[in-house]
Formats: sequence, C-alpha cells, structure tokens
Amino acid sequence: MSSTASQQTLDNLNAAFQGESNAAHRYQAFAKKADADGYAYEARLFRAASRAETIHAQNHSKAIQTLGGVVGELKLAEVIVGTTAENLAAAIKGEKHEFQEMYPEFLVVAEKDGAKVAVRTMTYAMEVEKQHAALYQAALDNLGKNAQDVALYVCPVCGETVTSVPEKCTVCNAAGKAFEKIA
Repeated sequence: MSSTASQQTLDNLNAAFQGESNAAHRYQAFAKKADADGYAYEARLFRAASRAETIHAQNHSKAIQTLGGVVGELKLAEVIVGTTAENLAAAIKGEKHEFQEMYPEFLVVAEKDGAKVAVRTMTYAMEVEKQHAALYQAALDNLGKNAQDVALYVCPVCGETVTSVPEKCTVCNAAGKAFEKIA
C-alpha cells in the first residue's frame, strides 16, 4: 500500500515526530515533579499525555515509512522542569502551538499532496492536542483542588485522552474497550 508525498510533507512528518517524541519525554519529567509535589492527578495527566504523544510519534513514524521516507534520528532536547504550575502552563503553550499553528500548516501541504496517511495521523494528533490543552488548563485552574483519584484513559490508536471510557473514541472511532488506563 504505497502512497506519495512531497518532500515537504515528509519533512513535516519528521518535525512532528521529533516534536511529539520530545513532548512525551518532557511530560514524563513533569509527571515526576508533580508526583514529588504531591499532585497525583496532575502527575497522572502528564503520564497520560506522554503516552498519547508517544502514540502520535509512532503514528508519524509509520506514516513516513508508508510514504517511502526515512524517519530522522531522534534528538531529545534538554527538559527544563519548573513548578507543577509552570509545567502545566508550558504544556498548555506547547499544545496550543501544535493545534493552532503547526498541524494546520502541515495539513495544508499533506492534503495538497493527497497523502492520506499523513493527513490522518496529523488530524488525529491535532484533535488530541486540543483535548490536552483543555485538560491542562483545567488542571492549572484547579491546582491543589483536583480530585486526586480521577482516572485517565488513552486511546491506543490516536491518543485521545479522557477521564471516562467512551463507547467509541471520538477522534478515530476505536472501540472504547481498547482504551488504556493510566496509573
């Protein structure tokens, strides 16, 4: 099942792969800080988002290969960990950048190319980043007041992140029973 894509779409997918991989790495560090600060829900939220970002990176990697490209060498940036409130604010900023600027720009090129696999993986990631920004904003707005035992679940296909298991994923239509509970 081969498809074609411009070098720009392949470059965009590689940039998205790097960004999602770095976000997953950063959120793991943020989770450790939230745990150390006694913010159990916020730590779990960072772990759930990290899992989702890993799914996005894997999907982008598969799309690059499907389109005949080569996945670039992973370069993890140094993570600067602040307070849990600062980390939530940084996460919100990053998620907003992805769904307001990066993915919309990348999607224009992928759609022009007719690179359906790229359009699908970028759309999935963009929709989930909107959820992450909202979850992070709510966590920041209620820092210290969040119910520490709220569960989080992640769709293994697209990374949708929710507090209760749906019948079907609202992003990719995967069966809700496939969602992973994040500890």
